[in-house]
Amino acid sequence: MAHQTLHPGYHNLVERLNRFPQGAPPSDLLYRILEMLFTEREAELVAQVPVKPFTAQQAATIWKMEGIAARQVLDELASRAILLDIETPSGEMNYVLPPPMAGFFEFSMMRLRGDIDQKVLGELFYQYITVEDDFIRALFVNGETQLGRAFVNEPMLPADSVLHVLDYERASYVIDSATVMGVGICYCRHKMQHVGKDCAAPKDICMTFNASAESLVRHGFARRVDKAEGMDLLAQAYAHNLVQFGENVREGVNFICNCCGCCCEAMIAARKFGMLNPVHTTNFIPSIELEKCNGCGKCANICPVEAMTIVSAHDPHHAYKRKAKLNADVCLGCGVCARVCPTYGIQLEARAERVITPVNSTARIVMMAIERGNLQDLIFDNRALFSHRAMAAILGVILKASRVKRALASKQMQSRYLEAILARVQV
Repeated sequence: MAHQTLHPGYHNLVERLNRFPQGAPPSDLLYRILEMLFTEREAELVAQVPVKPFTAQQAATIWKMEGIAARQVLDELASRAILLDIETPSGEMNYVLPPPMAGFFEFSMMRLRGDIDQKVLGELFYQYITVEDDFIRALFVNGETQLGRAFVNEPMLPADSVLHVLDYERASYVIDSATVMGVGICYCRHKMQHVGKDCAAPKDICMTFNASAESLVRHGFARRVDKAEGMDLLAQAYAHNLVQFGENVREGVNFICNCCGCCCEAMIAARKFGMLNPVHTTNFIPSIELEKCNGCGKCANICPVEAMTIVSAHDPHHAYKRKAKLNADVCLGCGVCARVCPTYGIQLEARAERVITPVNSTARIVMMAIERGNLQDLIFDNRALFSHRAMAAILGVILKASRVKRALASKQMQSRYLEAILARVQV
């Protein structure tokens, strides 16, 4: 690509983005997006920042500039939601470069702004992510551990059910337990608005939590809301039959998107690559009571991933009678089909095998890195490892992984040290 020789700063930034498990496949469209979001000098500087959170002084050392100058660059980038700035309990400010998705791609469209042409940017995102689809394929299909998971539509869980619902499976629990909650414009529907393809679902409903929310609220990319308004927004999402798609972790969830089937990239990925499980499902599955099904088709029309279809009932006395049929292999278990069934003929039941959710973002990122073949980038990026605690956290996740994934990690690392550690925990 010409950008590699004419614009080395952007080329270096693309290489940096792809050291993270959630990267961005190079293309001319990607370079055009980055040119809208970064100056070339900013791209060159950001290309050098660690994967793990870092301080202004650490950035100054890497960039070989005075601490005050580094802090000014970092604060400018944070003000545009390129970086997240996170205040530690001691009062020190840490910075982190989020991945493109869920990260600075989305943040760029989470509020209306005049410093960039969002129509052009939205059109570029649409072409790069939805039309070309290399990005969405890399993000949602590679590996077993994915970025996000579906949450169950809580009102559709029978009150007298024996189903065991864990706290982290409820979007309401994420809202109730968050230290900070922010709400911004839905990136997906905002992007689709600029290409004339958005739907009527509400846009001011994109939820962020905890440290991410604190940074986005600080710089005006999200509006801070309390728990009561958060619950109201969740009820609004339920009323519009939107699917809750959130970070695939049990603790410290940073985002929940309220997704429609037509605009949202996670749902589009689930339709395109459903058999590859691009979105982690809930632990529930719809059960159709055929004696109640009248074949109206409302469940099929509302399903965001086309898991429900209407087929012949094969009734010899009623040749045109229809019934609903579920493709369990692609079903998210969200429960919106049960919500719209006029005859109450769809109930949620527990899946035969529970879906495992990573404990936290460290566990998820390490598993994604192992499966995608870039664990060595995560660990041996010297700029990332400013303390032994970072290495300890990564190795801690590896040692708790399955034997197959530990073997994958060992092969990628090509490290006798790691091989010796893994050998001690073989069972």
